[in-house]
Amino acid sequence: MDQPRHVPVLLDRVLELFAPALSGKPAVVVDTTLGMGGHSDALLSAHPELTLIGLDRDPQAIEMAGKRLARHGDRVHLVNVTYDHIAEAVHDLGYSRVDGVLMDLGVSSLQLDEEERGFAYSKDAPLDMRMSKGTGMTAADVLNTYSHGDLARILSTYGEERFAGKIASAVLREREKEPFTNSGRLVELLYAVVPAASRRTGGHPAKRTFQALRIEVNGELESLRLALPAALGVLGMGGRIVVESYQSLEDRMVKQAFAELAKSKTPPGLPVELPGHGPEIKLLTKGAELATEQEIEDNPRAAPVRLRAAERIGEPR
Repeated sequence: MDQPRHVPVLLDRVLELFAPALSGKPAVVVDTTLGMGGHSDALLSAHPELTLIGLDRDPQAIEMAGKRLARHGDRVHLVNVTYDHIAEAVHDLGYSRVDGVLMDLGVSSLQLDEEERGFAYSKDAPLDMRMSKGTGMTAADVLNTYSHGDLARILSTYGEERFAGKIASAVLREREKEPFTNSGRLVELLYAVVPAASRRTGGHPAKRTFQALRIEVNGELESLRLALPAALGVLGMGGRIVVESYQSLEDRMVKQAFAELAKSKTPPGLPVELPGHGPEIKLLTKGAELATEQEIEDNPRAAPVRLRAAERIGEPR
């Protein structure tokens, strides 16, 4: 029954994209979202000279992945930090540049599979949603304390929820009767507020609200905003970065960050590229790559993935 948590998304494609940067030499890869360590284990197995730096904000993930990766010995270094601290983690281990960076964004299988973490709307559970247990506010805190305006803003911005205002009004009404503690009551409220016609085309009525709450609780988009330039900054010449996103807001940020560095800064009309003005990276994917039908059948959690990859071809400006 535990098998789904051990299936890394788009594993074969990730290995294929990294191979030219890692094969046949001592190399360093940072897995910025270690999770259960599935991608890391496969990379270490494929490249005997590879050193892996694994980051995760969840101490439980560090512990469990550590056991899985123990057979690789001193080629593995695990650090309990959020991925926007990638530069500090790399430099603290004595490296100035790395050959690969993997970012597998969103909620890990470990977190989804543990009902008491409250990430899944399919089962009634405490409204927690913290990726690092025991620190910071919970989803229940957000629902019970945020103003109508703030609640509507995060539902609209982070969940891209059309009915954000109506949902916020209903939450404020209901919390006056009794504070929110469990996901089941919130799901019932969403079924009542989100029109049936929208549910037929937009999926489960709780999907967007739960996404918004999770992003707010964990500061996910702010972390990603800081992590992308930091990750690209530690990538050495010929190094590759692979990012797997699971919702449009993340994918848009990745697309924009890559597009900016893939552009030439030489003024238009000049016959040659000015020194230091060329593109910093080369895009390795045409748009965002999706999971195949077979991959989704084997691993349903791959359904929303959007994969983008790039290679460093010029020095950071």
